[in-house]
Amino acid sequence: MIRRPILALFFFTLIPLVGGGSLALAQGPEPGTSAWVEKPHSRMRLVSAVTGVGDAETLTLGLEVELTDHWKIYWRSPGDAGYPPDMDWSGSVNLAEAPFQWPVPTRFSVLGIETVGYQGRVILPIAAKPIQPGDPLILNAKVDYLICSDICVPDQGQFALMLPPGPAKPSSQAHAISQFLAQVPKASPSHGLSVTEAVIEPGGVVRVAVTATPPLDQPDLFLEAPPGLAFGAPTVTLSDGGQRAVLRAPLEGEADLTGQTITALVADGVRGVETAIDTASLAAPGAPLAPNPGRALVADLGDASSPPTLWAMLGLALLGGLILNLMPCVLPVLSLKILGLVGHGGGAPRRARLSFLATSAGIIASFLALAGAAIALKAAGAAVGWGIQFQQPLFLTGMVILLTLFAANLWDLFEIPLPSILSGLGGQGVEGGSLVGSFATGAFATLLATPCSAPFLGTAVGFALAGTSVDTLGIFLALGLGMALPYLAVATVPRLATRLPRPGPWMVKLRWLLGFALAGTAVWLLSVLAVQAGAVGALAIGLAMAGAVSLLALASRAPSTRELALGAVVLLFVGSGILALQERQAPSGPSPTGGQEATVWRPWSAKETARLVAEGKTVLVDVTADWCVTCLVNKAAVLDREPVATLLAKGEVVPLRADWTRPDPSIAAYLASFDRYGIPFNAIYGPEAPEGIALPELLTDSAVLDAVARASTATLAEK
Repeated sequence: MIRRPILALFFFTLIPLVGGGSLALAQGPEPGTSAWVEKPHSRMRLVSAVTGVGDAETLTLGLEVELTDHWKIYWRSPGDAGYPPDMDWSGSVNLAEAPFQWPVPTRFSVLGIETVGYQGRVILPIAAKPIQPGDPLILNAKVDYLICSDICVPDQGQFALMLPPGPAKPSSQAHAISQFLAQVPKASPSHGLSVTEAVIEPGGVVRVAVTATPPLDQPDLFLEAPPGLAFGAPTVTLSDGGQRAVLRAPLEGEADLTGQTITALVADGVRGVETAIDTASLAAPGAPLAPNPGRALVADLGDASSPPTLWAMLGLALLGGLILNLMPCVLPVLSLKILGLVGHGGGAPRRARLSFLATSAGIIASFLALAGAAIALKAAGAAVGWGIQFQQPLFLTGMVILLTLFAANLWDLFEIPLPSILSGLGGQGVEGGSLVGSFATGAFATLLATPCSAPFLGTAVGFALAGTSVDTLGIFLALGLGMALPYLAVATVPRLATRLPRPGPWMVKLRWLLGFALAGTAVWLLSVLAVQAGAVGALAIGLAMAGAVSLLALASRAPSTRELALGAVVLLFVGSGILALQERQAPSGPSPTGGQEATVWRPWSAKETARLVAEGKTVLVDVTADWCVTCLVNKAAVLDREPVATLLAKGEVVPLRADWTRPDPSIAAYLASFDRYGIPFNAIYGPEAPEGIALPELLTDSAVLDAVARASTATLAEK
């Protein structure tokens, strides 16, 4: 946390000038508001009651939450299950503390399980204390929360809000914050409520008596107790026309109350009063009994759904990165890997070791760069995901250009000399190429491998992108180490490479063959670009690349034309980049490949999925993209083959396809609802699984059919 006021003023002044900074992008449309964080069943934002800091020692903020029907978040003491919102202010400037203040909550009783929280719309007031009153307040906040309906979903939101120096004028949200601030209970008397008695009866029953003006309507008692203590729903006795009430809440099981302090909240609608019950004078009861069986079950379920540890996710990330080497996405970079291996045949072990270490460093550096980009995008409030760079025409254009250059280099059409200092450092000209080239190969291989999602990788990436910046960096570092493990293994035992045959005439033929493999990859990316930028732009870039290769071939045979040819290549590259942006209105949605797929698959939407399930249908959702190689493998191996294709063609399972080739916030939100941030993703819905059954990244016939049987009605499952 930055504390010096001069630095706070510097950051406040600099960020608006930058314009593209994460805080600036995350600001809301009105002064004193952050951008909304949209989720499938909720949205939330950070709001302020004032537009400037003034000279106040405490500023009133609020976490505004809007929930869809039947969904809830939890109070500070959630009851038998759940956990309350928790705000992390790391990275804020000039902030000493910012605790929540909790309005009067509501009780939810389901099958004897008592929970406490909020539904609909709520603003949780926040008392923010600046370190230096009068200096600008720059807030970076991340909230962890649990949202529940029939199921519970742990989630996160990130906010950025700046309050400049100057008069503390009321913001557009000041009145709304004040309404919920008025609902925060205080010590007796409060809101016309006065506590006349607060004791613990023999057996552990808490008894609280109150008087009220105006009379009570539907009073309730919420008890906030230390861990290990739990109380049931209260019984209420009203008298004097509702002006008096006695509420009694029983202790569940037996526990030692000696030395404990219990906070009691008596609530009536949106008004409440709090009091503390000191149990220091109580005698310890007898030996504790076994806990309530129902409560023990809830506790076990809560533990099972608790967030996974960072160490466990790091292990999954390491394994997922290793498996990524075996996924279909490695096919485009297989030529680079093969060339890197055979180039050391008969060479020096030390040189081979350094080369493979450099390639490993390139892989790890690329993963860290991807982590940095993800952190920046999250801070800016933008959607993040695995492989989403392939949704950007400029990125695709750059990759096509790089692949063309790599292919031309393998065909010996040109050589890019390194500066003398890098040439000396990299050892250019010796066996295996330069260390700088090995590093670049590792970095390039990582970028081309990101359209794939491997087993365990999706879970790890989901944890990283939903966690803190430290989580993101740690997970992506582990992914990089996992993908680099084969290279590190060769670096450890360089004889694996040096005992291969020495490069000779056969190497020239291999280089030509691998060059065509890279050229084929460039053609595939052009087909993806056709969806992004339109057929004209993709065709223009393809012709530009073909012209560039022709000119490079001419220059390699006639050295006198080299400068002219290289200049023409540069012009072609620049022109192709411009043409890539000329046609951006290509239709989105599924990209039919003809045949059965063009007539069977329907466009996906969350509403269409819910409607079909409500009608008793079983639904298969396929989230795919033209740039996702694993998606193509799933289609060819499972979705477009027997027996799954027949099931879809007969209409027994309704197939919906979500095309993520181009950016689509609704698809990104849908993936995030399953804690997924990459594709392929498939899910089965049905009467027995209205919330969906997520399938593995690599589909199998049995995985699809088993999920269909579980989600469908008994009649369909027996077919």
